[in-house]
Amino acid sequence: MPEVTKLASPLEIGGVTIRNRVFLAPMSGITDEPFRQRAYAHGAGLVVSEMVASGELAKGRAGCDLRIRHSGLPVHMVQLAGREAEHMAEGARIAAGEGADIIDINMGCPAKKVTGGYAGSALMRDLDHALSLIEAVIGAVQVPVTVKMRLGWDDNALNAPVLARRAEEAGVKMVTVHGRTRCQFYQGKADWGAIARIKDVVSIPVVANGDVGSPAEAAEILEQSGADAVMIGRAHYGAPWTAGHIAATAAGESPQAMADYIVSHYEDMLTLYGVESGLRQARKHLGWYLDRHSAGVSDERRKAILTSFEPARVIALLHEVFSGEATPLRSAA
Repeated sequence: MPEVTKLASPLEIGGVTIRNRVFLAPMSGITDEPFRQRAYAHGAGLVVSEMVASGELAKGRAGCDLRIRHSGLPVHMVQLAGREAEHMAEGARIAAGEGADIIDINMGCPAKKVTGGYAGSALMRDLDHALSLIEAVIGAVQVPVTVKMRLGWDDNALNAPVLARRAEEAGVKMVTVHGRTRCQFYQGKADWGAIARIKDVVSIPVVANGDVGSPAEAAEILEQSGADAVMIGRAHYGAPWTAGHIAATAAGESPQAMADYIVSHYEDMLTLYGVESGLRQARKHLGWYLDRHSAGVSDERRKAILTSFEPARVIALLHEVFSGEATPLRSAA
């Protein structure tokens, strides 16, 4: 598949070189530091922080520092969301001060708690205001600024091409387009062909996003959209190696490596958040690992893994469950 071969080549974003063209999407509550480090180790070309509310970041709210903290990877990309130009500019300055190499502006999140505050994809209903935020961020920092958007608010307002063109004119260095409208949320099938309309009107890189989880799907979205790269989100649930698997030929590891891998992810989350909070934060990831790689685990053992307050017991159970699973896992070497 020549399209997949293209994904292995580097991409430049405003002077920042990205090693390949398969990206991990920013996902709130998921793409924290341990998750991003794993995705990158497995071969993802670019990983993006969880969405950070610019207003909370500007006001110094607890927890924001963990979301923008540099994780030691070669390229640190932070995504900001918000409605106020002043907060977006200040948030960008803070992120750049923490070492962000690229700042992404969220204009695609469909969640009601985000759009209800007139941020995320709600900004696509007022392009003049959206541009004022873009201009504020670009004016505040020296690093490249990118934008993530949807096709539009609904089928009657498919204005992504207009927003992308105006964003490029303002100085944005890359746009990512999810092939759904806000009103679709994640229902139905992403319209990969519609992304081509954005690619046709800009000269900056366009990243295609939505319903990609395999090399075949990556090849198809590139063919239909003409995009320069792909961004993958939900397919990483329980499989942080997904982008790397698409960017390079998968290599199998031993069943014991799967157990060690999951335990290492669990321990890193306990270290980052502290035991009490880390236990809660890790449960969704452990649930996804169980669902994808050990569906036959007993209800009793699954419950024990997901509810235990004793890390040592959870680790012992994870070794018991996953040491017997012959699941392919791409090498992080």
